[in-house]
Amino acid sequence: MSKAFTKETDNDEELELPQQLPIGLKNYITPAGYQRLRDELDQLWKIERPALVNTITWAASNGDRSENGDYIYGKKRLREIDRRIRFLSKRLDNAVVVDPAQRIDCDQVFFGATVTVCGRDGVMRTYSIVGVDEADAGRGLISWVSPLARALLKSRPDDMVTLHIPGGVEELEVVEVAYVPIFPVD
Repeated sequence: MSKAFTKETDNDEELELPQQLPIGLKNYITPAGYQRLRDELDQLWKIERPALVNTITWAASNGDRSENGDYIYGKKRLREIDRRIRFLSKRLDNAVVVDPAQRIDCDQVFFGATVTVCGRDGVMRTYSIVGVDEADAGRGLISWVSPLARALLKSRPDDMVTLHIPGGVEELEVVEVAYVPIFPVD
């Protein structure tokens, strides 16, 4: 079969799909999340990509490219880096930076809030509502477009919110709402 009809990357593009924003929604992000994305872009653009281009140039100068592992792997990795650079550039261009520490005297849940909730089981949990690029549920950072964050939005302390989960419905009581700086995930 002709190479014109085959995929060059064999599903490599589908390995890591970044979370997509629903169409029409802004890309809200905290200052720490924005800085983390900016640092990753700088690392890829200024350090990793130039070093890889040098390796590919060296590998190409060795002759036969069809069996040259350094060249083949280098070109594949370069495509991955370029794809990530394009993604990060678009994400940063469309980012709306919202600093939760700037919101004072607010007891209602909005983007950037750190919310403590209590379920029927009596267990208190604390979540910070952040951008889609900085969400990490294991560390209590939930995306503002997640079902939990959407259930909490606009609630106040002592409000009961309903969270629809696959196992049914869960009632949560909002215990506390605070706006504090949210630090980056390492």
